[in-house]
Amino acid sequence: MNAPTSYRRSGLILVASALLLASCGGGDGGGKQQGGRRGPSGPPQVGYVVVQPSSVPMTTELAGRVTAFQMSQVRPQVAGIIQRRFFKEGEVVRQGQTLYQIDPSLYQASVAQARANVQNAQANLEAARTRAERYKPLAQMQAVSQQDYTDAVAQARQAAAQVAQQQAALQTAQINLRFTRVPAPITGRIGRSLFTEGALVTANQADPLAVIERLDPIFVDIQQSSADLLALRKALARDGIAPVSASVRLKLEDGSDYGATGTVEFTEVIVNESTGTVTLRARFPNTQNILLPGMFVRAMFAQAIDTQAYLVPQAGVSRDPKGNATVYVVGPGNRAVARTVVAERTLGENWVVTQGLAPGDKVIVQGTGNLKPDIAIKPVPANTPQKIEPQKKGQGGGQSQGAGQAKAG
Repeated sequence: MNAPTSYRRSGLILVASALLLASCGGGDGGGKQQGGRRGPSGPPQVGYVVVQPSSVPMTTELAGRVTAFQMSQVRPQVAGIIQRRFFKEGEVVRQGQTLYQIDPSLYQASVAQARANVQNAQANLEAARTRAERYKPLAQMQAVSQQDYTDAVAQARQAAAQVAQQQAALQTAQINLRFTRVPAPITGRIGRSLFTEGALVTANQADPLAVIERLDPIFVDIQQSSADLLALRKALARDGIAPVSASVRLKLEDGSDYGATGTVEFTEVIVNESTGTVTLRARFPNTQNILLPGMFVRAMFAQAIDTQAYLVPQAGVSRDPKGNATVYVVGPGNRAVARTVVAERTLGENWVVTQGLAPGDKVIVQGTGNLKPDIAIKPVPANTPQKIEPQKKGQGGGQSQGAGQAKAG
């Protein structure tokens, strides 16, 4: 009895193994069929955009430094002791406003002396003219010599010249007296006073009394390399590039944008020998005094407009290890064609392509990950939703049957 029992057990084991192998084989076959249904059928679908030439500003970002619109050093024009200061440091002063009072005592005395000299000269002039008038009839009657009359007339003229000379000296003394009150040469914000009351100042001293700067409006001096300026001028000579009145935007030192925009006033006609740059000066409103002289900023502006440029979404442009830009376009027979282009700058979310494209080209911007030159594609407009076909009823039978066989085994 032991032998038949062992034979029956061996037979059951063989049958179970066969069923298990059969079920496993059926499962593999079902997986292959399902994988075949899920796999892509036909060429890959890609999204494209149709490009047309458009007007694109040729923007430039350069470093700049803020400069006061007007700057004046307050300097004394006469020597003396400062008696009083009439302004508060840091406030806005008006043109002609008195800022300092220099001791006027000596200059008042000079005016009085000059006025007395004028009176003395006028008295001498009166006496000389009277003498000349008296000598005139006597000379005609030959009561006096003609030479005496000529001398009298010359003395009268010399006296008149002395009067004019003394009047000029009086005017000079009055001007020096007026200079003892030091006025503001321009309207603007005045800085700290470098001299205090009681300090001795002179007309030829090295340091100014104070500095006044007008900050609204204000200038920004922008440095552009002469090579870039030369390239711009060559570009303007080509068709499709037009000059434009530059509207300048600023980025401050903390990275924030300066709200107001400015305009370029002029460009210097000489190149700085030490830096190789040309200075462009832009003018900005500065009502809140945010921009201060000496501050560094970044200026962004357009110097020209390219009317033959193409805007291509950044997803459609790839670059090789050397930095050359490449795009794929939809070619004849719905095949992917690689095109080398020139794209040196961006504008928003797009690359600005200046060479390599033609009007109406269909540039592929979606599904570019597995593209290769000359492969078949299924082009659709960009952002077109992909169609997913529903699963047919008969396609799930093989899987259920295989599962039933495995369960039965």
